[in-house]
Amino acid sequence: MTDEKRIERLSAMLKRRGIVLPAFEIYGGVSGLIDYGPVGASIRRKVIQNWIEHWTINGDIVEIDSPTITPESVLIASGHVGEFNDLMTQCTKCNGAFRADQLAENVHPNPDILSAEEIDGILIKNEIECPNCGEKEWTPSRPMNLMFGTKIGAMKASRQAYMRPETAQGMFMLYPSLYRHFRQKLPFGAIQTGKGYRNEISPRQGMIRLREFNMAELEYFINPENQPHNDISDKKEKVFLIPDPKENDRKVVEISFANAINQGLIKDPTVGYFLSRTWDFLISVGIKSSKIRFRQHEGTEMAHYAEDCWDCEIFGEHGWIECVGIANRTCHDLLSHEKHSNSSSLRAWREFSEPKIESKEILAPKTSILGPMFRSKAGLVLEALEGLDELPNELPFNLTIKDGTNIEITSEMVERKVVRKNIAGEWFTPHVIEPAFGIDRIIWHILDHAYEETEKEGEKYNLLKLTESVAPADLIVLPLFEKDGMGETARKLNLQINSIKGVTSLIDSSKSIGRRYARADEIGIPWAITIDHITLEDGTVTIRRRDDQIQLRCGINELLNLINSSNISSLF
Repeated sequence: MTDEKRIERLSAMLKRRGIVLPAFEIYGGVSGLIDYGPVGASIRRKVIQNWIEHWTINGDIVEIDSPTITPESVLIASGHVGEFNDLMTQCTKCNGAFRADQLAENVHPNPDILSAEEIDGILIKNEIECPNCGEKEWTPSRPMNLMFGTKIGAMKASRQAYMRPETAQGMFMLYPSLYRHFRQKLPFGAIQTGKGYRNEISPRQGMIRLREFNMAELEYFINPENQPHNDISDKKEKVFLIPDPKENDRKVVEISFANAINQGLIKDPTVGYFLSRTWDFLISVGIKSSKIRFRQHEGTEMAHYAEDCWDCEIFGEHGWIECVGIANRTCHDLLSHEKHSNSSSLRAWREFSEPKIESKEILAPKTSILGPMFRSKAGLVLEALEGLDELPNELPFNLTIKDGTNIEITSEMVERKVVRKNIAGEWFTPHVIEPAFGIDRIIWHILDHAYEETEKEGEKYNLLKLTESVAPADLIVLPLFEKDGMGETARKLNLQINSIKGVTSLIDSSKSIGRRYARADEIGIPWAITIDHITLEDGTVTIRRRDDQIQLRCGINELLNLINSSNISSLF
């Protein structure tokens, strides 16, 4: 159940501390657009960097970066121009525009699978009210394409284009280069992070549904007949799965990924591997395991390109929200781009375990006759003969050569032969497994799960218990006072800490020490170091742990060694 008051308090804190703010606020804001402030931008950067490192660690996945503007021809081939739609309806009184399926979600378990006529019937039958004015009259639902259109070039020379709705297509365009990079051997993958754009009809739920958003996607290219062996038998953690039901009852199954694959709940082992790796990532950035589940798409809600798809849903104040989609896109995209571009470069070579012997009947040319007869066109005649898909039943027959000339081929010019050759392998179109992450949605749930409301000395007190890997800074240095050399000592120590590779430290000397502790806790900094009069006497500082606020003293040199070895926690 959504706790609107908690959402309001969390959102207010995020705004106050420069984490997430409304965009263009002085002009009234724009629905579906947000700003990451100084603290939020650091958290976002760390989440993305953690994601990149998570997938590239094994060496078979590389990072790429492609344009955010995409020519229309690419998105026609991908299906986005024709398929990337939501059903829209308007209130007849106030003209407010809404996603039709969202209006019906309280009276239907899965309204996004319904047709326009079915949703219209639900709106009428249930007398669904307009969220703006309370009216119950709606226009017929109609599809609206969600892409932002733009132009490449100027005036009549311009080309229709769109701001990319996903990063995937850029990676498909780079497939030939990736295939060369990996020395023509599958499997391999590419990742890409960056902005995506969808002109949402009615953005809502803050960071959950945005018009400009941060994406992180992976395209993993495989040979479907020889899938990679990714052993996850050592992963014993039980997770929550909701497989597509054989009947109507959808049940939550608590099971390990390995057992789910062995029992056939997850049919594709590579999909199962990426489900497991997705779970690992979410846990590593602070998502609570009890609030993660994987729901398999029903056949009726499957994307046009997918053979199988699982949504990773995270539970928070907005309920269960899809944050990751792991899809088996088969060879749909590469085949479609080959067809629309007239290219043959989106394939891979596979060798047979044993060469195959292929027999083929041909019309073998008698060059001693064809050469003198056709002279300069003899080469074109030979080429046309070699390119025959079907042989004529009888001779003579008419043969059209490349320049459009019709040639009569007689029995004196050719002879029928059966040739045999060894076939070592074949070209095929790889299949693609795609985990696609909504970074903003994940960040919202990281913040939601980390946010803790408590009391301190009879007053309300907030903490953001972020995992250290995504905290906006590793430490904060706090001089008790600016006087007596404490401020100078704090600044020197802060510089020393920031000189350690991969470590970020902040400094704060404004207001009381209690206020500063509270600010640091609200933005999730795990360790606070206080410089006081004792520091000036013996070179020790106070180290405070955010999560339980326990404090102890430590020498500066010892502290720097512990920071350098990422081992501060050993003190506690």
